Amino acid sequence: MAEYYKSRGPKTAPLTAEEIKGRYAETQEEMKEVLEWKKEEEEKLAKDKFKTHQAKSSCKRNLKKVAKRVGSVKGMLIYWKLRVEGKSHFFASIELNEYWASLKEQDAEDGL
Repeated sequence: MAEYYKSRGPKTAPLTAEEIKGRYAETQEEMKEVLEWKKEEEEKLAKDKFKTHQAKSSCKRNLKKVAKRVGSVKGMLIYWKLRVEGKSHFFASIELNEYWASLKEQDAEDGL
C-alpha cells in the first residue's frame, strides 16, 4: 500500500515564487477592500440617523463581521509574507494557526 502512495507523487505542483508573490499581492488588495468596508460601516454608525433600531443593530452586527474578516485577512497576510520570505508551508501554517488561536482567545475573553 505504501508503494501505491509513493508512486503517485504530489497531487499538485508546489507554488513558484512568482505565484506566492501574486497571492500575497491579492491578499493585500483584499485587506484594502475590507478596510474600506470597515470605514463605511463606522461612518454609518457615526451618523446615527437610522430609520429603525433594527437598522442600527444590523450596522453593529456588520462591524462584528468586519472585525472577524480583518482578523482572517491579517492571518493570510502573515502566511503569505512568510512564504514570500522563503518559509515553508508547514512553518507558515503554524504561525497562521497560532494567530487565529490568539484571535479566538481574545474573542472568548471579550465575550465574558
